[in-house]
Amino acid sequence: MAQTDTPLHTPLRANPAPLGLMGFGMTTILLNLHNAGLVPMGSAILAMGLLFGGAAQIIAGILEYGVGNTFGMTAFISYGAFWLTLVALIAMPHTGIVPASSPALVGSYLLLWGLFTFILFLGTLRATRAHQVIFGTLVILFALLGLADLLAQPGLTVIAGYEGLICGLSAVYLAAAEILEAQFKCAVLPVGPYTPPRG
Repeated sequence: MAQTDTPLHTPLRANPAPLGLMGFGMTTILLNLHNAGLVPMGSAILAMGLLFGGAAQIIAGILEYGVGNTFGMTAFISYGAFWLTLVALIAMPHTGIVPASSPALVGSYLLLWGLFTFILFLGTLRATRAHQVIFGTLVILFALLGLADLLAQPGLTVIAGYEGLICGLSAVYLAAAEILEAQFKCAVLPVGPYTPPRG
């Protein structure tokens, strides 16, 4: 049989989005249990931020680049980097090398992430309703956390914690929907698919 350059079967590529969504969602839930005052800050949150929220999301983003998904690449790598920077902000002052950032600086940092997230939220207007819920609630989360620091209102952090649980759970939900759809070859959980406008 003559050899050809075209394979008989083109291998399917795995969808990296559920990995990134789970990394984001589960780490967001854990941190916001702390923000809501339900658990103290601890190594479990920092470890999740480094490895699952940080490294796993960056890996997912690199894989999204491989399938030509600009939105997924930008979101996963950026939020992976967010978790790494957040862990650094918490941990670095304990080394004695650098002082802790002022509340005004941390608030500005969080509001900048809110601005970035709002830009991504606009992109979700051409995605599923589930994507819109994730990014919409994340915009609100960053706004609440940023204002809590800037205005010295710890009550806003508690409110943000409960709102952040919704954000994290919505990401886990979408990840579950995509995993189950890949396994069962059909939609299992509703995500509100995007419908292009007529005309």
